This record gives sequence, structure tokens and C-alpha cells, in this order.
Amino acid sequence: MSDRRYNEAHLWAMLDEFGMVLVGISEHAQEQLGDIVYVELPDVGREIDIDEEVALIESVKTTSDICTPVSGTVHAINQELADSPETINESALDEGWLFRIEPRDENELSGLLDEDAYNEFVAAET
Repeated sequence: MSDRRYNEAHLWAMLDEFGMVLVGISEHAQEQLGDIVYVELPDVGREIDIDEEVALIESVKTTSDICTPVSGTVHAINQELADSPETINESALDEGWLFRIEPRDENELSGLLDEDAYNEFVAAET
């Protein structure tokens, strides 16, 4: 069982050891997107609200807007993705994380799906 929580837009969020929320896309999302060729991430220091469009992922198939699963302040972005966006395809749940947020309210995480509920959601969607 994972500490990751998911939303229905196929993003994951996980509280790290520093009280920050790490955000990325799910394995399912990266599989649907295909080969990722470009990632645009939010500026560090940006205040964001839950479900606000904050990033963009472009793949060989499509372009997807990324809406944040929690609100807060962007604390860090994954700089590696600028030169190696394919890292998301290779490791969506680890090295392919998108950004880290200092959460405004950690309780927002409890409103997201746990791994089992997310897997059920994906199964029902296909």
C-alpha cells in the first residue's frame, strides 16, 4: 500500500518527510500519453489553488494541461524534466515527479483517492 493519493485527472500527490506535497502523473496517465517530449512546469514561489492549471505535458500523441491536486505554494520543480522529459515515462512515480508544493491545507490530501480506489476508478474508466 502506497502513501500516494490520486485524483480523477490521474495525478498523484504524496506528503514527503519535509511536510511538502510531491506531485506527479500516474503510471496510467503516462501510458495513455505515450512518449513525453516536453514539460512546462510552474514557477517556484507561485501560489496555486486546488484544480488550477499549473503545468503542461506534451507527448507525441497530445498536449495535456496539469491541474494541481492540492493548493499551496510551489516550493520546487523537477529541473531534470527540462532536458529529459522522458523521465516521466521511465519513472512516473519516482524520478518523474513534476513539482513540490508547500501545502496550504494537508487535509486536502484526504479528499483524494487512495491507491485501491484509484485503481478501481481506472478499471471502471476503461
